[in-house]
Amino acid sequence: MLARRAGLGEADRLAVRAVATVLPFRTNSYVVDELVDWDAAPADPMYRLVFPQPDMLPRDDVDRMASLLREGAPERLVHAAAHEIRMRLNPHPAGQLVLNAPSLDGRPLPGLQHKYPETVLFFPKQGQTCHAYCTYCFRWAQFVDEPELKMATDQVDTLVAYLRKHREVTSVLITGGDPMIMSAAVLRRYVQPLLDPSLDHIESIRIGTKSLGYWPHRYVTDADADATLRLFADVVGTGRTLALMAHYSHPREFEPQVAAEAVRRVRDTGAVIRTQAPLIRSVNDTADTWASMWRSQVRAGMVPYYMFVERDTGPRDYFAVPLARAHQVFRDAYAGVSGLCRSVRGPSMSATPGKVCVDGIAEVAGARVFVLRMLQARDPSLVGRPFFAMFDPLATWLTDLEPAFADRFPFEDEEFGSGAGGLPGTWPDELVEPAC
Repeated sequence: MLARRAGLGEADRLAVRAVATVLPFRTNSYVVDELVDWDAAPADPMYRLVFPQPDMLPRDDVDRMASLLREGAPERLVHAAAHEIRMRLNPHPAGQLVLNAPSLDGRPLPGLQHKYPETVLFFPKQGQTCHAYCTYCFRWAQFVDEPELKMATDQVDTLVAYLRKHREVTSVLITGGDPMIMSAAVLRRYVQPLLDPSLDHIESIRIGTKSLGYWPHRYVTDADADATLRLFADVVGTGRTLALMAHYSHPREFEPQVAAEAVRRVRDTGAVIRTQAPLIRSVNDTADTWASMWRSQVRAGMVPYYMFVERDTGPRDYFAVPLARAHQVFRDAYAGVSGLCRSVRGPSMSATPGKVCVDGIAEVAGARVFVLRMLQARDPSLVGRPFFAMFDPLATWLTDLEPAFADRFPFEDEEFGSGAGGLPGTWPDELVEPAC
């Protein structure tokens, strides 16, 4: 058992089982054999990135689940207890099941999200798993035995019809899970229709993936690796940008030779690789770690894109880093790299109103404040607008903050937005995130 290999005692192994009964766990031979330093486990960052930790959930919840497992409780009781805990973990943050839900001719479109006017997210049914699961994943609800929590569709024709009616959309993000878990043939069934000349307003197709870090063989030695790369080249050949939004969480993911070869082969198709990850306590929460990642990425021809703040879902209290420290880590890492690495933005919160970046900490009018900026917003008029929040050294998310020099944040106006792309023009009161 891998938990025993990590040196965990019997009680901790049971606690790990208890956590894994609530939250998803999956790994593969590449992660186990090539990325985890077993001599350093369980403190090894890659081990902590993939394997559940005994204390990821509140002690009472872990004890409750462990007791059920120890006693051999019926599966229905175990599932019921796990469900109750999951519902307290904010399984779908930022209003994504309600505020982002598009419709076509009055029909809701499950498996699609349209949060920002120019971007539509598409969740292909066969792509809603991953080669391995990150313990911090904000999409954990996709992977547990809770069908009502899942976002997925196999109706690409519906996506195409929606895009034809919404020419303000310029970018489609195929996401999951991990779409690169799909075979080349299945992936092509979803991508090829997006290349139709009638969709000439679609300028870019993005694929969110961790496969370059967790299974680079996907692009090198897998049976359909060449077919996958031909699909990438076909997209680029239409004049559109194909971007792999690659999740890299730690510098060790760049070390195996096959990882470098995968990046080279993807880039040879003309595709762009942009890199992103959240800042995670005990995994990558030092400036040296991020500076090393960004330098490795630029050396390989990738584009550093985002440092995210751990989202307010799942075991976020376990992994979250205070915003003040997140900004310090970002600034110190940013100061230690060349201009080519400074394409990266962050630390950024993907919150209900949009992507909120912590630009700095400053003294303004005698008050210590966070300087914040909307990098993206439901209401396009808010994009790029700076605003202030009172400094709080313990705050880890937007909802922990109070506005400074105003009685509300800019996105808390009673009405906002054009409703473009089927987006709501107002937020129902029960869905607005409070300022504090």
